[in-house]
Formats: sequence, C-alpha cells, structure tokens
Amino acid sequence: MKDQRIGLVGLGKLGTAMMTHWDKEGIAIGVYHPVQTKAGHFLQGFQNGYLLTESEWRDVDLLVLALPATEVIPFIASKKLQGNLPYTPRIINMATNLPTNEIKVKFPDLKVYGVKYMGHSKDLLEHGNGLFITETELPPTIGELFHVLGKINMDSENVLSEVNKLATYFAIKTAVTIETECMKRGLSPDYLKRALTSLAPEVIRSYSEGSLGHFAKEIAAKIKEESSSDSDGRNTR
Repeated sequence: MKDQRIGLVGLGKLGTAMMTHWDKEGIAIGVYHPVQTKAGHFLQGFQNGYLLTESEWRDVDLLVLALPATEVIPFIASKKLQGNLPYTPRIINMATNLPTNEIKVKFPDLKVYGVKYMGHSKDLLEHGNGLFITETELPPTIGELFHVLGKINMDSENVLSEVNKLATYFAIKTAVTIETECMKRGLSPDYLKRALTSLAPEVIRSYSEGSLGHFAKEIAAKIKEESSSDSDGRNTR
C-alpha cells in the first residue's frame, strides 16, 4: 500500500471518519474537491493528507468515492474516467444506495469495486472497528486500506439496505415509544433528551457488547421470555 497513490473524493461525514483513521495510521491520502479551498480547509485537521489538483487526481492508483448515490455516476462522467485514457485509477464505490453493478454497466472499461460501510459514520469516527460489505474479492491493496478501518465481509450489497432499514425502523420506533411514555408520565423534556441521546444508545451498545449491568440483564431476560411466549402462542394457533 505504501507504493499506491490513494485519492479520496467526498469530504462529508463518512469521508471525515475514514480520513481520521487513515491519518492516525500514517497513510497518505490525496483529497480532491472541485473547490480547492474546501479541500484545503478539510486537510487542516490531518497530517498525512495532501491536496489533489485537477491535473493530479487522475494519476492516483485508487480513487475512493465517498459520495452520495446521486453524485457518483455524474462525477465519473464529468471527469471523463474512461478506459481509453493512458492510465485510469481503480474506483471504489461506497454509495449505499447505488449498486456497484450499475456503475460497471455504465462504464464497462473501468475497474470498479463496491465497498459499502454498514453503520453510522459517527460510530466509525469515534470508535473505528467498522464493518464493510463487498460482493467481490478485493485486490490486496484495497483490502489493506479498509482493514485499517475494520472488518470486511463478502456478501450481497442488498443486505446493507436490508439491515439499514431494519435498524432504522426499530430505532425510530424505540425513540417514539420512549418519547410517548415520557410525555404520558409528565417527565421533563430534559429527561427525555437524556434518555434518547445517552441512556438508550449506551444500553444498546452494552447489549451488543455483552456488558449489560445486573438491572439491564434482568430486563433483557424478561423481554426475551415474553417474546418467546408470544412466538410459541402464535405457533400453536
């Protein structure tokens, strides 16, 4: 990976989270933005990042596109990334809602790899240890780059949307339930905010890590017992 020139396009939350951990590992990342002042401002927080100008970014070996789904194909088209160029970087598509195969069909001469992040960018920023999904075997240089950020699973890209929808639905349902119960009991808005921003997220994190306290373990056991009873009741009907 030391001999590879790596470029990043997309300076939003995901780009910032990845850049933070790459920077800590001393990995040099070139950053491109059509407005150079924005790229320059972004780079102020990183020691190992450098600016990629319009003439330089085409010379990178790997180009990580941490862009929204609607911007990926227009970006590739506008920059004329075609196979007839003397040298074309390998493209990393990270857009959750853009199937990598769609890019491959649109630009058959390009080498495009899908590497999708499963989770919230804030979690990746603060804790690292992310989970990435890819449908194809990645070249070693790409695998090494993302292993710095966490784990890579071989799976369908569709599973990402499935898990995101599932987690989002039940997270919002939980938040609405907490809000409704707090209002019913006449609790202070300050307590509601604390429950939503601190208590509930940390309880979920502790549950996932197997580090619940005694009180929370009793509640978890009771909920599982009730869920099992409900399931058994449905099965006997």
